[in-house]
Amino acid sequence: MEAPVPPVRVGPVGWLRVAVRGTAMASVTYGCLVLLLLLRLIEWPLCGRARPVTPYITQFVCRFNLAALGLRLSVKGQPMTRMGAVVANHSSWLDIFVLNAAQQVYFVAKSEVRGWPGIGWLARATGTIFILRKGTEAKLHQQVLEDRLKAGHRLLFFPEGTSTDAIRVLPFKSTLFQAFYSPALEHVMHIQPVTVIYHPPPGEDARFYGWWATWISPGIC
Repeated sequence: MEAPVPPVRVGPVGWLRVAVRGTAMASVTYGCLVLLLLLRLIEWPLCGRARPVTPYITQFVCRFNLAALGLRLSVKGQPMTRMGAVVANHSSWLDIFVLNAAQQVYFVAKSEVRGWPGIGWLARATGTIFILRKGTEAKLHQQVLEDRLKAGHRLLFFPEGTSTDAIRVLPFKSTLFQAFYSPALEHVMHIQPVTVIYHPPPGEDARFYGWWATWISPGIC
């Protein structure tokens, strides 16, 4: 068994940064959420499932939050612009900011996320698809995913089905791919694999940014 990552020690100055940056992030995030919901009142009757405007708000918020955390985003390769799905590894809550900042996508998440305080509201407002991760539900979800893809949405999901410590990739859950096996999508569906890599601060453990490896947001201590 690997040794656990030593906890990050935060001093008074660190907690002050937490308060300042956290307040800025919350203000921008929920302020833009209100704007997004107001725009959806116009966007929905005019465009239906298509969202030509509001994804730019989501992308702005995620880029702002990364900057507020002191994290620099570097994108290598060309984000997919065609119909399809993006599959990525999952190691940190920061993945949501990183992947949304890099390209306009809609997350496919487990159904439990819908009920999470605060996060659930944001996920629903930004168009997240919630699924039950059971093989018996694949056909039910297939139509939902197909409709969203036909509306021009690029869907993003984590094929490992869980988060890791940022230094390994777990076996993929085949049921997550099964929902995309539709005859109607056979010739138009594209899959783009994406790897999110976090470089720890000098002298820190490689698992510094991993979901299970630290108890406080890095970059603010």
